[in-house]
Amino acid sequence: MVEFYTVKRIDNSRLKRRRANGFLRACGRELALAGVVAAVVMGYAWQRYEAVQLSYKYEQLDQKKSQAAELNRELKLELATLRSPGRIDVLAQDQLGMMVPQPTQIIPAQAHAAGEMADAGMSANPASFR
Repeated sequence: MVEFYTVKRIDNSRLKRRRANGFLRACGRELALAGVVAAVVMGYAWQRYEAVQLSYKYEQLDQKKSQAAELNRELKLELATLRSPGRIDVLAQDQLGMMVPQPTQIIPAQAHAAGEMADAGMSANPASFR
């Protein structure tokens, strides 16, 4: 059997391609929707990032607060130690050579009148002590 092939020429130059009505409008809508979704996702991611950064900063500040409280406690303890009367007595006796006064060396302050103080070369006016 013998087969024959024929060539048929088709002229499509007169045909016009039909565009789908609203295709560009639908693409624009989908693109706008994708932009809105992307903006929402980026906003959420930014919020999470900021929350994590703030939690790190909070932890650092909390740690500094704990360190400051510990230092404050140590300084208060040191201040109480430095102000202790027993320590002051030891320093006065050892470094300054002071002694506890004997009962005969103590003179009550009420026994002196204002005139006696003036006779001793002291003024009763506190402004003159400066």
